[in-house]
Amino acid sequence: MKKIVLTCFISAVLLGCDSKKSTSESGVSDKAQKVETLVNQMTLDEKIAEMTQDAPTNDRLGIPVMKYGEALHGLWLVLDYYGNTTVYPQAVACASTWEPELIKKMATQTALEARALGVTHCYSPNLDVYAGDARYGRVEESYGEDPYLVSRMGVAFIEGLQGTGDEQFDENHVIATAKHFVGYPENRRGINGGFSDMSERRLREVYLPSFEAAVKEAKVGSVMPGHQDYNGVPCHMNTWLLQDILRDELGFDGFIVSDNNDVGRLETMHYIAENRTEAAILGLKAGVDMDLVIGKNVDLATYHTNILKDTVMQNPELMKYIDKATSRILTAKYKLGLFDAEPKEIDPETAEAGSDEHREFALELAEKSIIMLKNDNNLLPIDLSKIKSLAVIGPNAHEERPKKKTYKLLGGYSGLPPYYVSVLDGLKKKVGENVKINYAKGCDIDSFSKDGFPAAVSAAEKSDAVVLVVGSSYKTCGEGGDRSDLDLYGVQNDLVEAIYKTGKPVIVVLINGRPLSINYIAENIPSVLETWYGGMHAGDAVANVIFGDVNPGGKLTMSFPRSVGQVPVTYLERPDFIGSGKGKYRFTDKSPLFPFGYGLSYTTFSYSEPKLEQATINADGTTTVSVEVTNTGDREGDEVVQMYVRDDYASVGRYIKLLKGFERITLKPGETKTVNFDLGFDELNVLNQNMKKVVEPGTFTISVGASSLEKDLKKVVLTVK
Repeated sequence: MKKIVLTCFISAVLLGCDSKKSTSESGVSDKAQKVETLVNQMTLDEKIAEMTQDAPTNDRLGIPVMKYGEALHGLWLVLDYYGNTTVYPQAVACASTWEPELIKKMATQTALEARALGVTHCYSPNLDVYAGDARYGRVEESYGEDPYLVSRMGVAFIEGLQGTGDEQFDENHVIATAKHFVGYPENRRGINGGFSDMSERRLREVYLPSFEAAVKEAKVGSVMPGHQDYNGVPCHMNTWLLQDILRDELGFDGFIVSDNNDVGRLETMHYIAENRTEAAILGLKAGVDMDLVIGKNVDLATYHTNILKDTVMQNPELMKYIDKATSRILTAKYKLGLFDAEPKEIDPETAEAGSDEHREFALELAEKSIIMLKNDNNLLPIDLSKIKSLAVIGPNAHEERPKKKTYKLLGGYSGLPPYYVSVLDGLKKKVGENVKINYAKGCDIDSFSKDGFPAAVSAAEKSDAVVLVVGSSYKTCGEGGDRSDLDLYGVQNDLVEAIYKTGKPVIVVLINGRPLSINYIAENIPSVLETWYGGMHAGDAVANVIFGDVNPGGKLTMSFPRSVGQVPVTYLERPDFIGSGKGKYRFTDKSPLFPFGYGLSYTTFSYSEPKLEQATINADGTTTVSVEVTNTGDREGDEVVQMYVRDDYASVGRYIKLLKGFERITLKPGETKTVNFDLGFDELNVLNQNMKKVVEPGTFTISVGASSLEKDLKKVVLTVK
């Protein structure tokens, strides 16, 4: 009797599973059928119109608009600034938390704000792995210099923006766009969209993993190619990249949207197509489904009736590419439920997308992103009861609300929040009437005038301590903000020297979008905080760290160079030359000023020797490595535990070590936690000479510790049979 009941139960479960599977499959086939029927009803003009961003509503066939926006660190409507959207810390700051779940929560909130303003397709995240060349202005948009770290942050962002499971693309989520496919930062002169040249090995080892994770794990709905070429073939016409790799190898089934004007640039930048019609056909054949032309400038458009219609009518063979592109875009609209939703009427004057909950989280994210680079003699945190005056100095200490666009200290791709809390604002709120604030700008971020120096020195001299806020802004950094040197721009370094010479205790707060060669600061200033662009609550977060309400726990995801002549600077290094010169510079230090994974705390931590669950495994086996981390200080704090792997002897050359695991933990004074990391195929494989991922027999050095520096790592050796 029990066997009969059990059999019936199993049958019911299997039937239920089959039922769910068939329901899912029928939903997909139902959408496909609807798309096919719709495409067959569309005229050529209607199809071409559908292949542009923000394609207008097709009233004849009831095809809805799919409005686009940016969502890198909060919603930005690109050409508009309304809705009181939440502006979170910039991408590089988000990554500095080393907590993917925080990035997922931010993206989830951003999706809600996007839907509130009628946006359903966002051109984010940026999955470019920073190549170690900070001359490039878009550094701030990247999560860092490591492919594994960028992959984890990217997957979290996409899952937050798009949703997962039954919630994917529902009324609370939108389509994400992974960009820029692929290898975009690998330019030779640090110039945005500049010439790049790399091996397939570097492409696959460094730049492809984040996109592979986006497609296979997060099921990203859209991909945007890069401006540049690969192996001489522009990405927007590169069938090997867009078809063979992206669709066939990785399994991408969404739609491809061009970067701004990039199909047209096949003519105007790459000089391959002789006219826009040829450019459009090259893009179509490669699989670019949507032509992005911000502002809808007809003179720049390629997927336009004026450009394509006559050619397609004369060559019906091209219709299959038009139909395929149109079908993919319509499929996305069905997935988003746009055909079943009423169009959202948005009044820019009254629209309110943000919320107090989202703004409070923006503060938490900013607090967790702050990295303490120096703290000699424990100058920080400041005891509020022991000072009577505080100087707040520097071009980045404060910014008034702009009359147009948005704040320069929020970084690129920022919407306009209802307010921005500067460092000056945050410190004033924190100290209240207890401490006198002496503020002086000192200089402008992009000026060479020292007219403000006397007032700044005076403010410092009559104060007990100084908070000096320097760095960069969207005037000197961001997209198109490429530079030929990496020093503080203008006279900022001179200002730092002048304030330091007053003899007052100085805390430098960096608000910036790229790693900078801050040698004077590193050598002379006792306390330094890297805050990047901290979002709308940046000043509150800085104040909370300076006065000890928050213990800094962020870590660098980008190495800092000592000079521009040192770039590229990244922990992803191959072994040095062992002959003349010994792989070193003759007169300067080759090591980074501050390394990847580095960051200090108001407390201290100790690490035990790492232990392997199994010291020897088969090539297809798995094990774990564990380490005990103890808070040896007198206050609660966060530590980011990092695991690096090196295949000691392999069939090909490879990087000295690769990050393959990390976890941010919180420890009370005296508390110990055990952190475990998996070791298996994903962590141990190498691309062999045939470009195949394999785990080769031999020894692997597993390093666990507080940063990528050798002195911060403890090691154990794993043997693979």
